[in-house]
Parts: sequence; structure tokens; C-alpha cells
Amino acid sequence: MDRNTIIGLCLMFLVIMGFTWLNQPSDEQLAAAKAQQEQAEANTKQQTKAEASTTVADTLTADDINRLKSSIQLYGRQSADQAGNTVYSLESNDANLTLSGDKVSGTVKVNGKDVDYETVNSSSDISTRNQAIAALKAAVMSYAKSGDFAKCLTGENKTVTLKNDVLKIDVSTKGGAITEATLLDYDTYRGKGVKLFDAQTNQFGFVFNTDAQRFNTADYYFTPLAQTDSTVTMQLNLGNDVTWAVRYTLEKGSYMVKMEVLQHNMNRVIPENIPNLDIVWSQRMMRQEKGKMFEERNSAIYYKYSNGSVENLSESSADDEETTGDIKWVSFKNQFFSSVLVADKCLKGAKMESKPIDKNSAFYSDYHKDMELYTSVEYKSTDENPANFQIFFGPNKFQLLKSYNKYCDSEDLDLNRLVSLGWALFRWVNTYIVIPVFDWLTGICGNMGLAILVLTILLKVVLFPLSNKSYISQAKMRLLAPDVKKIDEKYPGQENAMKAQQKKMELYSMAGASPFGGCLPMLLQMPFLIAMFTFFPSSIELRGESFLWASDLSAPDAILTWDAQIPLISSYFGNHLSLFCLLMTVTNILYTKITMQSQQNSQMKGMQWMMYLMPIMFLVFFNNYASGLSYYYFLSLLFTIIQNYATRYFVSEEKMRARMAEAAKNPKKKSGFMARLEEAQRQQQAMLAQQQKKNNNGKGRH
Repeated sequence: MDRNTIIGLCLMFLVIMGFTWLNQPSDEQLAAAKAQQEQAEANTKQQTKAEASTTVADTLTADDINRLKSSIQLYGRQSADQAGNTVYSLESNDANLTLSGDKVSGTVKVNGKDVDYETVNSSSDISTRNQAIAALKAAVMSYAKSGDFAKCLTGENKTVTLKNDVLKIDVSTKGGAITEATLLDYDTYRGKGVKLFDAQTNQFGFVFNTDAQRFNTADYYFTPLAQTDSTVTMQLNLGNDVTWAVRYTLEKGSYMVKMEVLQHNMNRVIPENIPNLDIVWSQRMMRQEKGKMFEERNSAIYYKYSNGSVENLSESSADDEETTGDIKWVSFKNQFFSSVLVADKCLKGAKMESKPIDKNSAFYSDYHKDMELYTSVEYKSTDENPANFQIFFGPNKFQLLKSYNKYCDSEDLDLNRLVSLGWALFRWVNTYIVIPVFDWLTGICGNMGLAILVLTILLKVVLFPLSNKSYISQAKMRLLAPDVKKIDEKYPGQENAMKAQQKKMELYSMAGASPFGGCLPMLLQMPFLIAMFTFFPSSIELRGESFLWASDLSAPDAILTWDAQIPLISSYFGNHLSLFCLLMTVTNILYTKITMQSQQNSQMKGMQWMMYLMPIMFLVFFNNYASGLSYYYFLSLLFTIIQNYATRYFVSEEKMRARMAEAAKNPKKKSGFMARLEEAQRQQQAMLAQQQKKNNNGKGRH
């Protein structure tokens, strides 16, 4: 850009600025514009008000009033006044009305406020008047839609309590369903009693779907009959000798509630060609444990196919499933407690959905997930007892759940599958070895911490032959380390790697040692280590049990807490430091160091730092786990180190060296595997030599 262009642009800018300044409005002009704007706004408001004043006012016609009177008389509750005259009362979400003789009185809901019925037609507030009339018409419509069930749309919302030694349930007359379940012999971090759900977090209803109408029992008011401390029958009286009821029975000392569907002459209301009775069940799962993160990860919907396997929705994220197969039971499972609906007959397919509570929600701190179930059972309106269920509200205790497996005559319920014990092999170890031994030790020791200590010792004793064989193999490798080093020095470089490996294998074979000798015994011990990993976090026996500084062995033993979140690892590590986990980490580092020292010549130097990194990773992932699990691993590693040093002390290296020298004089016949390995090494070495020769010849020609 040259000088003339720049000067031209500057002059243009100055001209524009000057023009703008000369043409700016004066103060009088600004004031006039403001007044004009205010007048326009006033005109708009006046126009809006005028339009509102011309809104057509609705009116209850004579036909509307007659339909209203008919609905009150047809669907209202009948009683008598002091003079003995018949009075009909009709209550709904929209209106509370009374018909005495030919006079209607009562109130109508408008924006949450009660408006006197007698003032509706004469009200000067057109908006309130129109809304009140719409509410009255809606009330009439809702009763008309409910048909024969309309008589039960009104009533008093009361609660009936059933209770035994371990369980208390509340059954509401509104909906006739269980609205609250409390386990009396367990506590939460909040206080006494574990409340699985309440009326605000649990909804359950049976749904009749006909060709023209849909009736959900959750909308109607039931009448409690035959009430005792352990049983109650919630009944809908539909008139014309038609009743529909649910009977609840709570056995003494049991977590099971029997739920029976009873009916009489329902074919007069529900057509006989309706084959299914639908079930709608939803629950916002309550938080029970102080450690929310791990509890949330162990909450999910579990279900069992009839004569089939137990499946579950994802525990870590939102999930849904729709199946058409026959299902025996569905459970809303928490870490240590579950609500399980068991059908005497099979559930005919199901649609299930589980969604974690949003972390920004006001409910997040007290709840985990929203769970929903839509399913159905076979139904005949002519049967007096069309469906029966068992509902389990209780702890995920293995032996207890196992005892309920025979509640169904047709098949084993497999309720003990609600206790997460890992994959098939690890579950087998837990089911037939760990759990029976742990229950036995708990009865003897009386303290869970001591029981874990004794269990660890017993497992070490049982696994001693395997672990000792592994240690002997490591000792042999340690004695051969100088010879291995000489081979590495004699055959340096990548080009001699195969030759060096072949010589090492020959050395191991002559000495009766094997670099893999310690692997198989360690692999055979792995099922027990992994079984423990799944057993302790799922063991409700540890819940609330204290040991040393840990107040709850089923939760982290935090000795230090903070509010800030550590980037990247907070979802695993949490915002605390667990002491048993820290002790486990320190012991693990010490064990790693001992192992690396015994194998220093057989390990690549560049990989050693990774071995030391593993304990740190375990600290991150185990810090939020049950302190009982970290305590067990700490003991196991500690005893492993002691056993390692004890083996070195009691096993004479001189005698071992002599036995290895004797084995070298009389080498064993090579196994097929070793022979094939050496042949593969020989062929690979020949190929490398041929490739190197070819490369050298190519260089010579150039």
C-alpha cells in the first residue's frame, strides 16, 4: 500500500466522522423519541387489556349442570346429613363437590386455590371463571373415562402397616400398593433402619387394557379389609357385586411378602378376551451407604429367565432391555439390598430401563438410579385368583437368598445370584470354598477382622505346595543368574539373541530349572485372589463391622479427606485416602522389589519401572473399595513376603546347587515342547544368518 492510498483512507475516515458528528440528534430530539416510544408501549398495553376484556366468558349451561349432578350422584360417595337426607360427595384433583337434594355445593381448584362453586357463573374475573368451568368439565370427563372404576376415584388416603421381627411395610389405600419398606435389623449411615423406598420414590400398579379404556389401579382408592399385624386385603368395590382386591401376607421372621390378586365377577367389567394384566413398577433407588460411588456402581436391574440364566442391565451406565421371553423374577438391586418381584406364573416379557441420577440434580446426593419395569402376567377375568406373587425386600445375603430359592415349586429361583461373586470359576470358588469357610470362621472368631486374618492364613496353608514350588523355581533361577549373565556377555547384540536364548534353555534343562516353573503355581492361585476381589465388596456380613481404625469393613477406611477433585482419577480414587489401601500399596512395592531382585538378570531393565508402577495403579483403583478387601490383600502380600524369606532361610542354596549339578550330569530327556522350541529357535537363527549374509553380499557389490 503506497503513501497516497494511506492518505486517501485517512481523509475518508475523517469525513465520515465529521458527517456523523454534525448529524447527531440534539437533546430535544432524543427526548421526543423517548416520549414517542413510551406512548407506543402504553398503546400496546391498552390494546392488550382491551382484547382481554373482550374475551368471551364461558358459562355452565343447564345441560352442563345436569351432567355434573348426574356424575356426582352416579360416582360420588353416599351418606346422610343430620336430617336424614341423602348426600353425595365427589372428590377429584379438580373439584370437591357435594349434591344434597338438587343443590350442588363445594369448591373448584384454580391455580392451586379453591373457588366456591356457587360463584363460578357470576364471577367477574373472566380468566378465573373460565378456568373453574374447565376444571369442572375435566372432573366430569375423568369419571366418565373411568367407567365402572369411577366409584373408586375418591376416598381417604390412609396407610396400613404390616410388621414382623425383620421387616415393616406400609400399604396405601391410594393404589392399594406397598409404598414403603423398611428393614428393621439393619442401619444406614443416617440412622436406624434401612428404608428401601417410600411413597415418593416407589410406584406400583396393575393396569387393565381394554379395546376402549385403560385402568391403572394406582389411580383408585382401596378399602382395607381383614386387617391384622401380618395381613391385609385391599379391595376395590366396583358395585353390581364386582370386586377386585390384593391381599398381602407377611410371614413371621421373613423378608418375603405374599401378594395375591383376588377378584369376583370381574368379567362384568373386563371382557373375557383380555389375556394379560399389565404391571408398571418404578423406583428411585435410595442411597444406603456412606460411600456413594461404589454403591452406585453395584446397583442395577437383575432378572431371571424362567428355567434359564440370571441377567442384568449395566451397573455403570444407563441401560435398557426389552425381552419377549418368560421371566421368573425382576429385581431392583442395590449393593447390599434388593426389592424382588417373583411371579408364581411367569412374567410375559418385560421392558426394563435404568438411568443414573444426573450429577447436577438435587436428588443426586441421596439417590442412585431411576429404575422402571413394564411387564404383564396371564389373566382371565373369570378366575377368582388370577395371579400370585412373592415380593422380597431384604439383604443380599448369600445363605439367606439361597434359603428362599425353593419358594417356587416349579424351579429353583437362583436368588443368591443377586450376590455378585464374579465369573463362573471365581463364583464356584466363592460359593463352595470361601463363603462356607468364612461363615464358619465368623462363628468362631466373633470379629470380622480376625476372621479375615485366619482365612488368609488358611488359604496360605492350603496353597503352600503351589507357592513353595514357585519359590523353589525362583531360587533356582537366582542361582543360575551368573551363568545366564555369562551367556549374555558371550553372545551380545540382537543378531545373537536367538543363539543366546538357545544356550539359556540348554542351561535350564541341564540344571533341572525352568523360567516358567513359577508361572503355573501362580496361575493356579489366581482364582482364589480374584475370588476374594469379588467376595469382599459383595459380602454384607462385613457391613457395619469395625476392626482397628476401620469403622466399616465394607467401606473405605478413610484417614484423610478433602473436597477438591483430583483430575483424571477422582472417579476411581475418590476424595479420601484409605489406610489399609496405603498399607497394601507399600507392601506391594516391597514385594515387587524382592521379586525383581530375584529375577534381575531375567528381566529387561527398561521394563522394571512398569513393575513398580503397578502398585501405584492398585492404590488408585483400590482406594475406593471395601477396606476389608485392602486388609486381606495387605495380609496376603505380607505373608507372601514372610514365606519368601522363610523359604530362603530354610532352603539351603548349597544343597540346591549340588542337586542342580547332579541333574546336569544326568539331564532329562527333552520334552516335546522344549524340542519344538529349540527347533524353532534353530530355524529362526538360520534365517537371520542367511539374511545377514545376503545383506553383506549386497554391500560388497556396491
